Amino acid sequence: MTEMDSIFADVPPDHRSGVVAVVGRPNAGKSTLINHILGQKIAAVSPKPQTTRKRQLGIYTDDLPPGGTQILFTDTPGLHLPQHRLGEYMVKNAEAAFRDADLILAILDISDAPDGADRFIAETIARLRGDKPVFLALNKIDLIPDLMQRAAHLTAHATLVPSDYGFPISALEGDGVQGLLDAVKTKMPLGPRYYPADDLTEVNMRFIAGETVREKVMVYTQKEIPYSVAVEIDGYTEKSSELTIISAIIYVERESQKGIVIGANGALIKRIGTDARMELQTLLETRVHLDLRVKVLKNWRSDEGLMQRLGYKMQDDD
Repeated sequence: MTEMDSIFADVPPDHRSGVVAVVGRPNAGKSTLINHILGQKIAAVSPKPQTTRKRQLGIYTDDLPPGGTQILFTDTPGLHLPQHRLGEYMVKNAEAAFRDADLILAILDISDAPDGADRFIAETIARLRGDKPVFLALNKIDLIPDLMQRAAHLTAHATLVPSDYGFPISALEGDGVQGLLDAVKTKMPLGPRYYPADDLTEVNMRFIAGETVREKVMVYTQKEIPYSVAVEIDGYTEKSSELTIISAIIYVERESQKGIVIGANGALIKRIGTDARMELQTLLETRVHLDLRVKVLKNWRSDEGLMQRLGYKMQDDD
């Protein structure tokens, strides 16, 4: 028996597994929901739309009866009308997730009444869902304390997207999330365990380190800066069991943006580095030495060659 065979040998025949595509408009709470379900942060989260740029896999596993479940949650970039090549890449990634999924989990931000962006999401889901079940996570109920207004918003959003079930939730606070997760489990087909039980994601720590730095840039910058930033980890060394050394390049598109990210007397880049280092130390359970540099990579979001260099590879439609 191989090492891989031994990992999965004890999975019972009634074990369930499947892929759930988590889709929605930018900043609807997709990453927050997946992080809450997994009990650990694996995806970048910020108040800015379009924080997620690539599909990321969150792996949920339990051994609860009857046979245990493994759900592969695919955290997708927010669906939107693209304005540049990076936007096209993000939308292609999100739409591709529909094809691979056993269930579509649409996250709707119900803190406001539906608008044109929500209708675009509804049209996209209708176009791409096929015969797959659709669950609605009607998110951010915590932002509407008035119960009558909340009910009106819930109804308006629920009727926008034809679905099998709708679940009022707060991904941030956790309200309603367990009920949603329990319902998703019942829709998973019988299948094997694809990953070891203690795996939470398939991405490596270099990727998570880069996303952590990019998240902090997005949190602390304004206007166009967050969307013009890419991060490349150009050094990652586990120096010992107690120290990890990481170096990263923060790319922006214009010289003026470089000055903004660095800040007066280097104050902002220091704040970004401190916050990212503290979060990475918690994840890695080691001390982290983090070195950040800021460079200009002109108009990289519209240059397919530069995008590919930074890990955003455009793919042809199937």
